[in-house]
Amino acid sequence: MNPWNNVTGSLSFSSAPEIKNTQMKIPLFHVDAFTSEIFTGNPAAVCLLDTWLSDDLLLNIAAENNLSETAFVVQADGQWQIRWFTPKVEIDLCGHATLASAFILFANQMVNGNQITFASKSGRLHVEQRADGLLAMILPARKALPCVTPEIIQQALGIKPLASLSARDLLIIVNSQEEVQGIQPNFALLKEITDHFAVIISAPGNQVDFVSRFFAPNAGIPEDPVTGSSHCTLIPYWAERLQKNTLHALQLSPRGGELFCENRPDQVVISGQATLYLQGEISL
Repeated sequence: MNPWNNVTGSLSFSSAPEIKNTQMKIPLFHVDAFTSEIFTGNPAAVCLLDTWLSDDLLLNIAAENNLSETAFVVQADGQWQIRWFTPKVEIDLCGHATLASAFILFANQMVNGNQITFASKSGRLHVEQRADGLLAMILPARKALPCVTPEIIQQALGIKPLASLSARDLLIIVNSQEEVQGIQPNFALLKEITDHFAVIISAPGNQVDFVSRFFAPNAGIPEDPVTGSSHCTLIPYWAERLQKNTLHALQLSPRGGELFCENRPDQVVISGQATLYLQGEISL
């Protein structure tokens, strides 16, 4: 299946019913990332702006979209700029919403060539459109260092970790894929972990190199379906542990997602597909 066949039309919404007394209309796309089929992968909203709006308005739009992330994209000063908001906060990096944004820009022929670079709070992020239909993101690596397991983790997750490591997120290693799948988090207890953005649970996979789940209740994301930014930490860990730089991963949320990963010095490459679920416009 060619995922680009799922996107039709252009950014013109002339056929939409006229809505009077509106001052601004913002193109909005709902994209399922890290999948080729709708209703799976990780949904993200992509909003294309002419210029940056106030932070309060961006956060209100993200809260109204009520997805784990909304990406806002502006072409300004000769470059594409991107920011990401959960329903509660702005974050410094979001992989799946970056993938979704690149997918929309490529699909609507808004990019010359097969590569786009976004300026972001995490630096310059590159996304390449490959002939096999995959989109490959080059993101900064976030290598985790061993740390003491917070006492509350065992109670919050109902498991005894093999190891704990610290980066932006708290990475918890367990024995098996089945253990990762069976975790039923106590989100009220997870909210007490405030010195990390989120908690990642990971283990070796049965038919892939590794599996994971991702919980960020303090950011308004109890469980994220498929998380690109967590793999900035997962890929260096599993590359070192498995002694291989090309890795295949699954995120075991109810929606699920598949990631093709590469470890590089100070960088990771995360590849996946995306598909369009909805397009329309926001009226403000």
